Amino acid sequence: MSELVPGGNLALPDGAVTVRVPGPFDVSALVTDDGGKVRDDGDFVFYNQPAAPGARLRDDTLVVDPARLRPGATRVTVAVSPAEPGTALGALPSPTLHVTDARGRTLARFTPPRPGQETVLLLAELYRRADRWKVRALGQGYADGLAGLARDFGVEVVDEAPAPDGPPPPDGTPAPDGTPAPDGPPAPSARPGPASGAPPAARSPSAPSPAASDPDGFLPLVNSARAEAGAPPVSLDARLVSAARDHAAAMAAAGRLGVETRDGVSVYQRVTGAGYAYLTIGEHLVSGPRTAAEFVGYCLRADASRRGVREPAFRHAGVARVHDSGSGDTYWTALWAAPLTPAGLEHAAATVIGLTNDARARAGLPPLAVDPRLTAAAQAHSADMVARAFYAHTAPDGSRPWDRAAAAGSTRRSIGENIACGQRSPADVVEGWLNSPGHRANILRPDFTHIGIGFAGGGRAGTYWTQMFGG
Repeated sequence: MSELVPGGNLALPDGAVTVRVPGPFDVSALVTDDGGKVRDDGDFVFYNQPAAPGARLRDDTLVVDPARLRPGATRVTVAVSPAEPGTALGALPSPTLHVTDARGRTLARFTPPRPGQETVLLLAELYRRADRWKVRALGQGYADGLAGLARDFGVEVVDEAPAPDGPPPPDGTPAPDGTPAPDGPPAPSARPGPASGAPPAARSPSAPSPAASDPDGFLPLVNSARAEAGAPPVSLDARLVSAARDHAAAMAAAGRLGVETRDGVSVYQRVTGAGYAYLTIGEHLVSGPRTAAEFVGYCLRADASRRGVREPAFRHAGVARVHDSGSGDTYWTALWAAPLTPAGLEHAAATVIGLTNDARARAGLPPLAVDPRLTAAAQAHSADMVARAFYAHTAPDGSRPWDRAAAAGSTRRSIGENIACGQRSPADVVEGWLNSPGHRANILRPDFTHIGIGFAGGGRAGTYWTQMFGG
């Protein structure tokens, strides 16, 4: 794998390549010729127009097949902007671009210098040189946002109205011992922030639920694919089916796919609102297939979606389809989950702590010991972010990490906190923290001696993690 720097380039193999930018960002792409101008608005690929010849976007992942691009196309420029309107990129972690080949092998990674007030950033371009395609790292930002992008690429862009009650930027005010709170979250895979009118988050582990009906034969198809991969079968859960039905209906009403629909409610909020508390979750949001067989077949085509179907950790599933008579499209939502249990939460926290201590050991630092009071404070903050629909070190009531630690009974002199949202596993969240300078500094701070981990599922981002340190 190559770590690219601004201006660096790498030759790409033949075939399709995947470009992924995890985090609280909207990913978009512009298809141009050597002159750098789009031919028409159809060359702009973004969440509301997720496909063009040779380029397809889903959530944070763009798949580009150079051989299938429109005639005359010689360049695909990848851009990111904050998923929450009105947010400067400097208030978020630096986006990291991952490039993989058609077999899922990582080819390159690029993290640009931390942006400032820019609201759109050109991360990279895939371009043709003679008969070969290459990727070049860019890192060019626009302080005037989409207007600057439109000016340079010739795109007609209509800005959406900002969503109400956007999340405040993570607080960077020094703690009493002089330790600054981290200046941004590591990369989540969904949109963080509050949602007006969101259903309440479930607060307790999932209770058994009656089996849901499966009139279209979805479950046997899924469990057959899981058996081939050596994964245990899943069962349909009525709560997940209900959440899937509500989300598919909302997508059909809006005429677009999305983790969050126009009513401001995410699929994760629908799951917790239906009473299912989860430790692990996945989703497939698809339009087009008419039958369960077509839908499952579609999900098994690509590596990323195939992994979701076959993930061994999942125990339950829910699926629904809604036909939009106006457009003729069929909208599908499939949900996969493992229920939240005390043992599962304890295992996840232990894994996060183990990976954190591995990083400290590599730096020659002693391991952190578990502190029950810090654990209680961390868990309360993760649950609070879900329940009150915010994402920040400072809670809506003004409390900060050291306040929460003291409220949990901690008397430690120095306190630090890392938060993250959207990551689906302990490995992903620790990797994100270690790739962020502010969070890495907390992990590797020599005078920290103890740690507590919190996790809650739900909200707009799906997962909320808190790592609290004391010394």
